[in-house]
Amino acid sequence: MDLDVLISYFPKYVEAFFLTVRVGVIGIGIAFLMGIISAFIVYFKVPILSFIFSAYIELFRNTPLLVQLFFIYFGLPKLGISISAEVCGVVGIGLLGGSYMAEGFRSGLSAVPGSQNEGALALGMTKSQMFFNVIFPEAFSLSVPAIVANVIFLLKETSVFSAISLMDLMFTAKDLIGLYYNTTEALFLLVVFYVVMILPVSIVGNMVEKRVHYKMFGV
Repeated sequence: MDLDVLISYFPKYVEAFFLTVRVGVIGIGIAFLMGIISAFIVYFKVPILSFIFSAYIELFRNTPLLVQLFFIYFGLPKLGISISAEVCGVVGIGLLGGSYMAEGFRSGLSAVPGSQNEGALALGMTKSQMFFNVIFPEAFSLSVPAIVANVIFLLKETSVFSAISLMDLMFTAKDLIGLYYNTTEALFLLVVFYVVMILPVSIVGNMVEKRVHYKMFGV
């Protein structure tokens, strides 16, 4: 392990780190919104839209992110739609993550006991009041473990962005190895920066899960 090599590589990894985080965070934000909308439409069986969103969920959950990125980055230009590698990464993470988040939210909605709905209606709540004040908060709490797991999964999936020439952490590592053959140093920094990116999410996620579990069950 050459310390001078690590020091010389460090600024390149810092730049790639912030690019990876930016794309990942924006993509996960989109995934979160897509997941809520999709879960709501599928759970309440909205005519026509429920079929469309169910197809979207199954399609993106059952195809690799790499294939989806290739279609977006290389396929869409054939239709006259060209986007940058960074935008492609955001869209890819957003669509893939949305399909996984949708299933997480849907399972949360399905886990809410029917007695909660009956109780809310008995208190004179409208269906919209029942959903936003009773069903959604409880479903969201039940979905927290799935949300945390999906966020970690999506951050790790950013490693395939190098396939569309996005200068992320993986691309930087592969580029430096190809140029200078300092494989050990390049891979060591790659691991360090991925741990720095994902470990805090895992720790905070576990804390949130415990807090939510305590509020719901008191243990």
